[in-house]
Amino acid sequence: MTLNVEILPDPDAVAARGADLVASLTHQVVASSGRCSFAVSGGHTPWAMFERLRSIDVPWEHVAVYQVDERVAPEGDPDRNLTHLMASLPAGGDAEVHPMPVNDEDLERAAAGYATSLPERFDLVHLGLGPDGHTASLVPGDPVLEVRDRAVAVTQPYQGHRRMTLTYPVLDRAGVVVWLVTGADKADALRRLRARDPAIPAGRVHTGDQRVVCDAAAAG
Repeated sequence: MTLNVEILPDPDAVAARGADLVASLTHQVVASSGRCSFAVSGGHTPWAMFERLRSIDVPWEHVAVYQVDERVAPEGDPDRNLTHLMASLPAGGDAEVHPMPVNDEDLERAAAGYATSLPERFDLVHLGLGPDGHTASLVPGDPVLEVRDRAVAVTQPYQGHRRMTLTYPVLDRAGVVVWLVTGADKADALRRLRARDPAIPAGRVHTGDQRVVCDAAAAG
């Protein structure tokens, strides 16, 4: 497992570098296989990255976008990751977007259904990092951390919402994981991620190729 870390001056530089990485990696995958599967997490940093992607050449017509995680909240709710994702994607609808079905009455059945739509492995996954060391909606102390027999699972309430999330086996099979991390409040979590500390959820991601793009504040 390789964890490459790139430290940049500020969040704007992180968003720009993240956009460049995503564009480059999607072009590489599309050139070699004709199609790229890309799973995206929530949070402010990826939306800034997507804003940058609007002005960069990305083969969106050959990209399938999935959600890494989603809050159980009404459609259009500002707490929904999908709301911000759809607002951030380039206009024109070229990308094929697969929303997590968090409005279904039976969330466990919905999670199982979403799992059937996933590719055998993701070419590219974006992950964020919380101050408590969570990533995706793999949060400290939740039983979802131990799920190995399902690709998609539903969490207990966390910060006001239950959530649907990809599980470790799916993340570990990905071709590349790109972590975007900004802010001094992430410094301890990032230090522990770099140390591969299994006591935090992020430290238990074992994808072979992991690339961290962080700002100076997060790097400590």
